[in-house]
Amino acid sequence: MSDIEIAQQAHMKPIIGLVKDQYGIDAEHLDPYGHYKAKLSLEYINSLADREDGKLILVTAISPTPAGEGKTTTTVGLGDALNRLGKKTIMCLREPSLGPCFGVKGGAAGGGYSQVVPMEDINLHFTGDFHAIGVAHNLLSALIDNHINHGNALDIDPRRIQWKRVVDMNDRALRNIIVGMGGVANGYLREDGYDIVVASEVMAILCLATSRSDLKERLGRIVIGYKSDKVTPVYASDLNAQGSMAALLKDAIKPNLVQTLENNIAIIHGGPFANIAHGCNTVTATKTALKLADYVVTEAGFGADLGAEKFIDIKCRMTGLKPSAVVLVATIRALKFHGGVAKDALNEENLTAIEKGFANLERHYHNITQHYGLPCVICMNHFTFDTETEITLLQNLCATLDAQCIVSKHWAQGGLGAEALADAIINLVDHREPGCSYVYDENLSLWDKIEAIATKLYGAGSITASTKVKAQLADWNANYGHFPICMAKTQMSFSTNPNLKGAPSGHNVEIRDVRLANGAGFIVAIAGDMMTMPGLPKVPAAERIDIDDDGKISGLF
Repeated sequence: MSDIEIAQQAHMKPIIGLVKDQYGIDAEHLDPYGHYKAKLSLEYINSLADREDGKLILVTAISPTPAGEGKTTTTVGLGDALNRLGKKTIMCLREPSLGPCFGVKGGAAGGGYSQVVPMEDINLHFTGDFHAIGVAHNLLSALIDNHINHGNALDIDPRRIQWKRVVDMNDRALRNIIVGMGGVANGYLREDGYDIVVASEVMAILCLATSRSDLKERLGRIVIGYKSDKVTPVYASDLNAQGSMAALLKDAIKPNLVQTLENNIAIIHGGPFANIAHGCNTVTATKTALKLADYVVTEAGFGADLGAEKFIDIKCRMTGLKPSAVVLVATIRALKFHGGVAKDALNEENLTAIEKGFANLERHYHNITQHYGLPCVICMNHFTFDTETEITLLQNLCATLDAQCIVSKHWAQGGLGAEALADAIINLVDHREPGCSYVYDENLSLWDKIEAIATKLYGAGSITASTKVKAQLADWNANYGHFPICMAKTQMSFSTNPNLKGAPSGHNVEIRDVRLANGAGFIVAIAGDMMTMPGLPKVPAAERIDIDDDGKISGLF
């Protein structure tokens, strides 16, 4: 069966009763969205402050390929397995974006028998968080143009407005637009553009905010542009925007509770992409789970060079979170792809390609253990086409790194298929104090931080940028030099060229643009041709998604 067919046959339990039975949370602390989704009140979350934290486990992956790796699937399978072994465990995931849902991916709620449900709701509108984020973002956009139209008392330079508009859809036609056309009644004529919602600074702020007051303060810090002197920043608070923006996010800030196919609780909240944003679920969700459970399994987007790096250098650095271990997900098919095999030949045995593609896994493993300072278990996410010879080869290659490589069959068997992986994780986290290392010191200059990421993690030989970009970073050092870096880079390669597979070395990383995310508290460095508004593929997933007269959805994978 397809993922959605499996999900539609799930025996879900009403979320109010499930949360009460498993964690003793009374209904008065929950805002139900139907029978199987609910938001948890901030007041209840605040009441947990004195509880001891559980253990935090990060799931990441090798560089993504069209063959699939299964990071979310592994997160769910591992969480279910830990619960089977008597370890009270909560999974913390990001909310899927409609952009990839109708673009390439077609869904992002796990797969096979390791899924979160209700799958259709989670993949589509869910509890409306993304819509609220998009409206809050675009309210600020409207206030900017309205202010200029009514006399521009703040002396905003229309040519130096940094704040774009957003929509939660892949729509390349909106990357660059003209607003204010049609005469003076329609405002000031200027260039503008759209990003996707998951690249919005409002999304990043929601994911990093620790309270409503922190949320509002961060929203007020957003730099929307500069005055006509070209140096004086204009903040969202200058437009008195933060209060109304925070009001729109009143419910979006509350974590969402759902369940797995095995009726274990999962928190799904926030959803910044890891290739163009910081790639982690909300701090509120993670910290809440740590207060409720013995173990918390979370994932960070794309490969360990992106999501995991930002999890460590942005999320953990800002919040004091201390992970205990990392699961690095790989598949035989993906390694063959990194070894040069075409997508349509990945189901054929090819030992030479595995040996060649292993370089990608090896570098990610090295980065995790050496630069992040974390113990790591390699999870071989099993596919039915994998041969015993290929599996043995991968395990032998991992042994040369002194790395544990666990074959996990959670896609086909749910938590039962991931019990060996769960055992390995338990043995790791129960015998070490939580903690990690950062890739760079926060006192380095912004340029040196970018260089550290590129050379240490990507294997780059150099980084370059235009004189304008270098000058901007130098200017920011005085006030924002302590900020971490959020690299916007293709997820498909360690380089900025998505076609360079394996583990390229000595390449150049060009920093094309830099953006100040003052409310979020980081600098975005855009590398190569990375776009903050993706486009749809030639054959988008939207073409196969359908609904019948009974309201049953099909085509979500």
